Amino acid sequence: MKTLSKKGGNNLNKSIKIAELLQENGRLTEHQIASILGISEEEVKSTIKELENKKVILKYSALIDWEKINREVVTALIDVKVTPQQELGFNAIAHKICQFEEVKSVSLISGTYDLSVEVEGKTMKEIALFVAEKLAPIDGVLSTTTHFILKRYKEDGVLYEENQDDKRLVIVP
Repeated sequence: MKTLSKKGGNNLNKSIKIAELLQENGRLTEHQIASILGISEEEVKSTIKELENKKVILKYSALIDWEKINREVVTALIDVKVTPQQELGFNAIAHKICQFEEVKSVSLISGTYDLSVEVEGKTMKEIALFVAEKLAPIDGVLSTTTHFILKRYKEDGVLYEENQDDKRLVIVP
């Protein structure tokens, strides 16, 4: 295993810090990042470019509370049990599932199921049809279990409703 030199370690540390800042707030400017880290804007710019080229930074995005602007979308988490393929394991089936437009994420998981698939559709019926007509028929898929997301409370470390008033009655013994 190759050991990073002190200079290489500093570069890795700088890359990690820049990536963490961008993950927390993708709208930070190069100037702001440079000020926070005490480095030059050129260092920030070249590091970000390198992280993008190496596919470390894959996408910049915003976390949106869609319910506040009435976008009708149904999200489901689908647990999938599969038969791993010879010499390919779970990868071939996972890559096949990734190709569907409805699929937002696919993860290999431990436990009873092998893959966790997040999908979006306009209705529950649309998602049910996706599972029945596209996902379940894939060679190697043994079973699926679909869980519909009814309400999100927190995502990516962000609470959807900061000032939730607790409306439950207090029970005193």
